[in-house]
Amino acid sequence: MKHKLIALACAALLPFTAHAAVSAEEAAKLKTTLTPLGAERAGNKDGTIPSWEGGLTKAAAGYKNGDPRPDPFPGDKPILQISAKNMDQHAAKLSDGVKALMKKYPDFRIDVYPTRRSAAAPQHVYDNTFKNATKAKLVDNGLGVEGAFGGTPFPIPASGDEVIMNHRLAWTGMAMQTPFRVWVMTADGRRSLASGGTQSWWRPYHDPNLAADKFDGFYALGKFIASEPGSKAGEAILAHDGIDAQHPRGLWQYLVGQRRVRKSPSVGYDTPDAVTSGIGLFDEAFMLFGPIDKHELKLIGKKEIYIPYNNNRAALAKVDQLVTPKTLNPDLVRWELHRVWVVEAALAPGKRHVAAKRRYYLDEDTWQIILLDGWDANGELWRTNFTLTLTAPDVPAVIGTVQWGGYDLQTGAYYLNLALNELPVQMKVLPSFQRSFFSPEELANEGLR
Repeated sequence: MKHKLIALACAALLPFTAHAAVSAEEAAKLKTTLTPLGAERAGNKDGTIPSWEGGLTKAAAGYKNGDPRPDPFPGDKPILQISAKNMDQHAAKLSDGVKALMKKYPDFRIDVYPTRRSAAAPQHVYDNTFKNATKAKLVDNGLGVEGAFGGTPFPIPASGDEVIMNHRLAWTGMAMQTPFRVWVMTADGRRSLASGGTQSWWRPYHDPNLAADKFDGFYALGKFIASEPGSKAGEAILAHDGIDAQHPRGLWQYLVGQRRVRKSPSVGYDTPDAVTSGIGLFDEAFMLFGPIDKHELKLIGKKEIYIPYNNNRAALAKVDQLVTPKTLNPDLVRWELHRVWVVEAALAPGKRHVAAKRRYYLDEDTWQIILLDGWDANGELWRTNFTLTLTAPDVPAVIGTVQWGGYDLQTGAYYLNLALNELPVQMKVLPSFQRSFFSPEELANEGLR
């Protein structure tokens, strides 16, 4: 007994503790009090967050694949405006990064609209999530997962590692391709095009035509091909993200000057992201890109805060209307009150990273990181990142892997990545890809064209 108590005490001190899958009784809540992905089905006590009624699952009349998606709630008007003048009254529902922007820029505000729980997913994602609830387990010290396929792995999470794994495997569509641009705004108000091109991604983990026993262990494959500006035309990045240590991450770059594809392990962690002219860090891309093993995760819990949501109108705006000096134009960004999971990441002993601490805010309905704050080694709030979620009933999904960006609170610069504005084609939904499309050999062929 003494030895058992010592072992339990030691385990309590470890940053990661493996949790067993939930019981069948707990999983049954996914069909009653919880949504099929694990959010609270009911609204809040104040009535400011409504109940989830299935989300948006029907495309707008006349919509064609690849068309810019219309604003699903064009008649909504702001019910509240929050700025430096009244932020103290609403501080409990604001992230530190949002409050910092209000303090830094007195003209910055957030327009709060009625909360619309538009998130949805296909039935096969719901079915797989229900199966995962009683089977999925973390492995590799919390960095991998086993026993999960095709849905949220931990719809009833018990740790920060499980919540972050839910983000990695969140439903955002299965196969997509979209043209995009990356806009950078300097502290002195100069906007420039940092990059532009085509982004393609395929998530075999969510492919309904792929049996779980045929899944090769790489949950996401992505390819970025730059076409503008001229100085970057032809540059390319290829990423293979694996589900556990048995399927290590693969990263390649095509370098125009060298006319060759080479492995690029530096595309990760706190390496400045060249796609954003170095304002962003690679592991801030898509709100989280690559390994997170330099930080220890702690689940803080769930709370109600204002987050960007249902931002189709921002995607339809002209670039010069949206990407304005100091911040994105507050007139065009929609904020709503939602319940979020909060996970803190503290620098692990013996590890190095420019962000000594981070705080992730994940939407309960989608499991996607919507806001991210980062502190430097001196404990100063340094960075705040966001995604302007795109509502795509045709998928169906609320998608946070486009229109994301970040503010450097110290320099005053910011960027908007995977911007969809003023492009004739938005995100196209594809039936699937050939695996060879995401091979280093194909990357070389495309770069040579």
